[in-house]
Amino acid sequence: MSDFRILLIDDEPAQILSIQSFLKRRNYQVVSANSGTEGLALLKKGDVHLVFTDFRMPDMNGLQVVQEIAKINPEIPVVVLTAYSDSEDAVQVMKEGAFDYLSKPIDLDELELLVQKAKERNYLISENKLLRTQLEDRYKFDAVISQSGEMEEVLNTAGRAAKSKATVLIRGESGTGKELIAKAVHFASSRKDKPMITVNCAALTETLLESELFGHEKGSFTGASAMRIGRFEQANGGTLFIDEIGDIPLQTQVKLLRALQFGEFQRVGGTETIKVDVRILTATNRNLEDMIQQGSFREDLFYRINVVAIHIPPLRERKTDIPLLIAHFINKYASENEKEISGISREAQDYLMRYRFPGNIRELENIIERAVVMSRDTLITTSDLPVGLSVTHESIILDPADFSHSFTEKVAAFETAMIEEALEIKKGNQSQAAKMMGISERHLRSRMQKLGIVNTQR
Repeated sequence: MSDFRILLIDDEPAQILSIQSFLKRRNYQVVSANSGTEGLALLKKGDVHLVFTDFRMPDMNGLQVVQEIAKINPEIPVVVLTAYSDSEDAVQVMKEGAFDYLSKPIDLDELELLVQKAKERNYLISENKLLRTQLEDRYKFDAVISQSGEMEEVLNTAGRAAKSKATVLIRGESGTGKELIAKAVHFASSRKDKPMITVNCAALTETLLESELFGHEKGSFTGASAMRIGRFEQANGGTLFIDEIGDIPLQTQVKLLRALQFGEFQRVGGTETIKVDVRILTATNRNLEDMIQQGSFREDLFYRINVVAIHIPPLRERKTDIPLLIAHFINKYASENEKEISGISREAQDYLMRYRFPGNIRELENIIERAVVMSRDTLITTSDLPVGLSVTHESIILDPADFSHSFTEKVAAFETAMIEEALEIKKGNQSQAAKMMGISERHLRSRMQKLGIVNTQR
C-alpha cells in the first residue's frame, strides 16, 4: 500500500464511502472524519499528505478548514468539494490557499488526477527541502576554505552583517569568491528559507538588464511577447544578489536607487507600482570611487549599497590558504573523476606557492582540476601543472630553501618584492605604501632609487 495518506472530511457518509472505496482500490491510505473539528484532530495526530474537505458542514465551512490547516502545516494541499451553486465560494477559498476544488457530483477520474498532482507537489517540496539543506551546509561560513587572518576578518564581518537587514557591498578581484561569501551571508540570515536570486550585470545589455531586474510588460520593447516578472519580484521576501554592480548603466542606476530606497518599482513599459521586501547584496571588482569621480557611477547609489563593505583579498595576499585550497580541490576532482590521488608533491606545491594567481581561487581550481585529470600517478607533480605559469626569478630567490643565490641578493629581492607589492596595493601612492610598510616616504624613495625600482602605478 502507498505511504501517501489522504484525509476525507465530509458530513455525508455516502460521499465518504464512495471516495474512500475508490482511493483504497488504488492502494492509498485513507482516513475520514464527519466534521471539520474531527478532521483537524486527526490531522494533528499523524502524517497526512492531502486533504479533501466538503465546503458546507455544520460546525465549520471549507474556508475555515483551509485556514486552520494552514496554521497546522501550510504545506498540506487541501482540495475543497463544492456543490455547483458554491463554485464562487470555492474560488474564494482557492485565493485563501486551497490547492484546488472539485464540483459535485465528484468525477472520480478528476479526483485521481488531483491526487497525482498533490503527490508530485509533495515530492517537489521534499526535494527542495533537501536541496536547501545541502546548499545551506555548502555555504556555511565554516565551509569556506581558509586559515589566513585576512579571511578570518572577512568571515567575521560577513557573519555579523548576515543577521542584519543592511545592504552589503562585497569587493575583490575576479575569482576571489565574492558570490560564495554572498551565499554564506544569505544562508546565515533570517531569510535563508526564502529565495536567493542572482543577476550578473556584466552579462547583459542595458535594455535586457533593466528587464532582468524589474521585469517588463507585454509589448514594452521588441521581443517582449509576454509579461515577465523581474529578479526583484522573484526575490520578494528573500535576497537579491547583484553581481558586478559597477557595470550598471547610469540610467538603470537611477531606477535601482529608487527600488532600494523605497522598495518599489515599475516594470519596463508598465504603470503599476510594485512593492517588494528584498535584502540586497552586491559585488564588484571595479573601483567605484574612481567611477564616481569620472561620473559613471552615482554617489548616492554608492552610499546606499555600501552600508557594510567586505573586501576579499586576492589569493596572492593570503598564501597560507593555498595548501588548504589545493587539498580541497584535489579531493573534489579526484572523487568526481574516480581517480586515486593522495596529494601533491612538495616541489609542485612550492611552485604554486610562488605563483601570483592573477585569476585567484578560480584559476587555482582550474589548475588543480587539470592536474588531477592529467596525472598518471597518485601524486600530482610539477609535470602535471600547466606549462607557462609565470613564476618569476625573484620569487625563486625568495625561497629560503634555495641557496643558489647570496644573502645580499636574497635581501635585495625581498625588499624589491615588498616595495613593488605595496605600491601595487596602494595604486602607486608612495606615501600610503611607505606607511603600510612602517617606514618614512623619504626612506622608501631612497630604497627605490638604490634598487632601481620604477613606480609603474603612477
